Amino acid sequence: MAETRVAVLGVVVSDPDSVEGLNQILHQYSQYIIGRMGIPYSAKKINLISVAVDAPLDVISALAGKIGKLPGVSAKTAYSNVVTVIEQDQTPD
Repeated sequence: MAETRVAVLGVVVSDPDSVEGLNQILHQYSQYIIGRMGIPYSAKKINLISVAVDAPLDVISALAGKIGKLPGVSAKTAYSNVVTVIEQDQTPD
């Protein structure tokens, strides 16, 4: 059996050249994404993005790690206490 957890990734983008790479990563993990919201903060020349996910802990960690490696991008994760136990053969690829 595997567990999934609901979490929110807070992403701050200060380098506009990293947006394409960020969108590619989010597309790779789209099966786990519940929703996302982006807020441009033009006064500070940054973008704030929240990404809600429901995924195994290792997937959430890998997603946050890949996002955080992009130049001019930082990511932090807040985990909920909502855990779902699923059968191994039901785990999405």
